[in-house]
Amino acid sequence: MAPDTINSVLTVLKPSKRDNLFELFDDKLFVRNVPLLTEVPGNVTFKSFSTICQTSEAPLSLIRRVESISYKGGFLGFKKGESSDRLINSLGKFSGKEFLSIFRFKTWWSTQWVGKSGSDFQMETQWAMISVPEIRSYAVIIPITEGKFRSALQPGLNGHAMICAESGSSKVKASSFDAIAYIHVSENPYTLMKEAYSAVRVHLNSFKLIEEKSPPPLVNKFGWCTWDAFYLTVEPAGIWHGVKEFADGGISPRFLIIDDGWQSINIDGQDPHEDAKNLVLGGTQMTARLHRFEECEKFRKYKGGSMTGPNRPPFDPKKPKMLISKAIELEMAEKARDKAAQSGVTDLSQYEIEIEKRRKELEKMFGGEEGGNPSSQGCSSCSCKSENFGMKAFTRDLKANFKGLDDIYVWHALAGAWGGVRPGATPLSAKIVPCKLSPGLDGTMTDLAVVKIIEGSIGLVHPDQADELYEMMHSYLAKVGITGVKVDVIHTLEYVCEDYGGRVELAKKYYKGISKSLSKNFNGTGFISSMQQCNDFFLMGTEQISMGRVGDDFWFQDPNGDPMGVYWLQGVHMIHCAYNSMWMGQFIQPDWDMFQSDHLCAKFHAGSRAICGGPVYVSDSLGGHDFDLLRKLVFPDGTIPKCQYMALPTRDCLFKNPLFDGKTILKIWNVNKYGGVVGAFNCQGAGWDPKEQRIKGYSHCYKPITGSVHVSDIEWDQKKEATELGEAEEYAVYLTEEEKLFTTTNNSDDIPIVIQSSTFEIFTFVPLKKLGQATKFAPIGLTNMFNCGGCIEKLSYNGTNAELEVKGGGNFLAYSNVSPKKCYLNGSEVGFEWSENGKLGLFLPWNEETGGISNITLVF
Repeated sequence: MAPDTINSVLTVLKPSKRDNLFELFDDKLFVRNVPLLTEVPGNVTFKSFSTICQTSEAPLSLIRRVESISYKGGFLGFKKGESSDRLINSLGKFSGKEFLSIFRFKTWWSTQWVGKSGSDFQMETQWAMISVPEIRSYAVIIPITEGKFRSALQPGLNGHAMICAESGSSKVKASSFDAIAYIHVSENPYTLMKEAYSAVRVHLNSFKLIEEKSPPPLVNKFGWCTWDAFYLTVEPAGIWHGVKEFADGGISPRFLIIDDGWQSINIDGQDPHEDAKNLVLGGTQMTARLHRFEECEKFRKYKGGSMTGPNRPPFDPKKPKMLISKAIELEMAEKARDKAAQSGVTDLSQYEIEIEKRRKELEKMFGGEEGGNPSSQGCSSCSCKSENFGMKAFTRDLKANFKGLDDIYVWHALAGAWGGVRPGATPLSAKIVPCKLSPGLDGTMTDLAVVKIIEGSIGLVHPDQADELYEMMHSYLAKVGITGVKVDVIHTLEYVCEDYGGRVELAKKYYKGISKSLSKNFNGTGFISSMQQCNDFFLMGTEQISMGRVGDDFWFQDPNGDPMGVYWLQGVHMIHCAYNSMWMGQFIQPDWDMFQSDHLCAKFHAGSRAICGGPVYVSDSLGGHDFDLLRKLVFPDGTIPKCQYMALPTRDCLFKNPLFDGKTILKIWNVNKYGGVVGAFNCQGAGWDPKEQRIKGYSHCYKPITGSVHVSDIEWDQKKEATELGEAEEYAVYLTEEEKLFTTTNNSDDIPIVIQSSTFEIFTFVPLKKLGQATKFAPIGLTNMFNCGGCIEKLSYNGTNAELEVKGGGNFLAYSNVSPKKCYLNGSEVGFEWSENGKLGLFLPWNEETGGISNITLVF
């Protein structure tokens, strides 16, 4: 996805020759003469695309493409009598029309919601797609930015769809908008999203589409993130042992993410030059601030070669879990005290005694000081600053000893650390800024991170120094061998924008700074965005950033109590990822997040990651690996059989509730080079409760679900290279879990399925090729991989011969209605198995010298 070779130019957009498909008159917004919104207030305006967007700096080819479909969309605005920093207005009413939307259920996380009227919207809705069956079309309303304001949709009374425009600062006010939302129509829901966001991109000039950027190289690879393995106790010896466990198991990570816990942070009131000690769980560090850009003591004192030499430092692989377990006990004791206080208990002494007991037990496990290590004063000596100490020595040793390890990323928060940067600790001008939440967030879920951030405020580096902040952080990291960053806690900026021109102006400066640093220090691509699922980020922060999380965190269990064991949150995660990709995938490469391979629902997650179209990475604890499962996802060289597109919900799922309607299976589709896939997942059992404003379990929905799959579920035309695949007369179909192989056509009946709770099935569809008069052939791929079709690298036909390049080792399967005369593997004739039901199979060994590629020739 390289950028357009034509330079961006300032171009006058010509008015479309066709009449606009939207019209606003008689208090109604019509689309192709069908009322979409009624009771539209008199202060609402609709203006065509060419009226509003007359110049753009987008690539010329993109401008021309948008211009050609500009008659399908336009902008909504409104005018008020008085200026304000927060204006709410109805866009009109609709009822009895199905919609799909995405709304923020936390500051940083978004998810799917469906309904049938404007009153069914949730607060902070980022976009809404409305079905218009009268014209077999779909319309999308996208709240955007205008001037210093951003917008979101929210529910109104009696079916009205409301829009809220806010600056985030009481000092920044407005009374009218010409283009605060964009609206577009198409007969295809997936084309609709592409066209609409392309139009918004040309109009705003504040971001780039994914097609204009290159994703990071790790998108095709397997990796390991340290978070669930260590939380904040992460340190070099633990990381080394973790990477070695994967290598010894035959699956070497090609990328490593050192998550939260490596930075130099401390808490207000502590010695400004010493690191906070004995941190374990997320929450503890959320009031801490960055006091230096270099790594913390436990990484600074690492000595080069120490993990491979005879005096290797001792490491107990059981200790991280022991520390985590004890920290959870401490956290539960603190929660019990807080709950008692909220219920009116005045004597909390017994709770405090219990808390202090747990705290001392935890400190003892650490050995008094952090990990029993010498003081930081000893680590500030000149020797520790040499090339043979610290993060630079550690990354050098990792890459030298684990040859496949291409990338090492580290975590940091957008503001530096969770609590920002400590004033006076760095050369930058930082100030403690109290947090102020937008009223729109009142409708979202209570979040520990938000509570802690509000409690501690944020040490905000002045936005005029945002460039310097990221340059100082990232230039150092690049110098010591770090190749990228995972940036979290992105949406704290909206909390602290009061004195900085509002949320749009503050965001622009920070995103400009981080984009500039990304280009300079990490090859323009070494970046994973996280906790960023709000339109502020996507409309202003994705000019350079090309990859980001599309789901909430992988929760191996609910920290607040689990009504159905460890199961109920797993399907929720998949729904986040699948539906968020509908819009986020226009800006970035969707990242479905890590999971743990030994989790009870690990296979459930693995099936979705196999066809998601992004990287595969896990957060396994030491000793907590299911290598048999991982081998169904990852090749021995650490690469993956990746789909060619992003996984998206099928059309028949768009306006359904696959979480707690008790009847809908989540189906996601994607394409490989020579076929397509549909994954069917039973995610029922949990979801959003608007009244309680939280995600909760719906145990009565946790049951087997019936449904069906059809080859037409794959939207072949959404990937130009796959369009021809969708025109085949007949397909071979393979079911990964049931191991069934048969044929189907576009005119065949649906394939019935029954999916048990927290399980799935993957359907691989491959066009049948006629070879000569009698032979029908279709290569399925390696059936020992979840995405079997992704293993086929090349396919060509030479007369009645089929020639393939297949990556991986294992059981190759193809459909053939007749037996081949001969089969050649890497130039030598080999035996094969064929049965009258069409199964043609042979075993492929993994060949390290050829990068795992086998050449197969089948002679018919």
